[in-house]
Amino acid sequence: MAKAFWKGAISFGMVAIPIRVSVATERKMPGFHYLHKKCLTRPKQVWYCPTDDEYIELKDMDKGVEYTKGQYVVLDEADFKKVAIKSTHTIDVFGFVAPQEIDPIYYFSSHYLEPEEIGVKPFRLFREALVKTKTIGLAKVTFQRREYLCCVRPKDETLTLHTLYYQSEIRPFTEVLPSEQKVSAAELDVAVSLIKVMMTGFRPQEYRDEYGLALDKLIEAKLQGKEIQAPKAAKAKTVDLMTALRQSIEEAEKKAHSGKQPVGAR
Repeated sequence: MAKAFWKGAISFGMVAIPIRVSVATERKMPGFHYLHKKCLTRPKQVWYCPTDDEYIELKDMDKGVEYTKGQYVVLDEADFKKVAIKSTHTIDVFGFVAPQEIDPIYYFSSHYLEPEEIGVKPFRLFREALVKTKTIGLAKVTFQRREYLCCVRPKDETLTLHTLYYQSEIRPFTEVLPSEQKVSAAELDVAVSLIKVMMTGFRPQEYRDEYGLALDKLIEAKLQGKEIQAPKAAKAKTVDLMTALRQSIEEAEKKAHSGKQPVGAR
């Protein structure tokens, strides 16, 4: 069962819905640790103060913001509690938009929302209203001393909260624009044909992390004292664009007829 890391309320208009928030995603990679090569012991992290020439612990530290070279404004726990913003204890919904208005580049992390017992009915009402209007709620919320822009959207029978990047955190795409190149009508037609042949539905239950699975096998083999040979890298063939596109179409059609699934699928 997911563990709630934050409790508060969804607030929109004069309505407040008590909820709990839990993380909706998790990484499935092995947990690696740094080890001392000599004895395979996990080293302890230490901090050294060059001014006092001594090693210190976390409890001996303060947090500070550098306002000029070598000069800091120091904040302690009492100072952080004085930061008065509405989103500290509420998911403050301030408006509603169509889902397609938010470019996917703005999405940062996903969380599940669960109503407290006394908030079940308004929670369901809010979810059903979002479904009927085909909208999502824009909001602000504060997690771990940072205020996030976020959105609340219906998912199946519950609600999810997605934190969003602010506009100032999105790098301008002009930094990575490709050089100007002409594309012929014939090349475009073949590329469109390839896309049509490869059209599929998004079925997340069918995809898997091939690297993670191979890594698990490697770890298991090392536990058993076995040796796994590194796969040979495929040699890249130099072909012109049109030939590559046509060969890709042929390969995709073969896979479609044989029932083979794409790389990464089960």
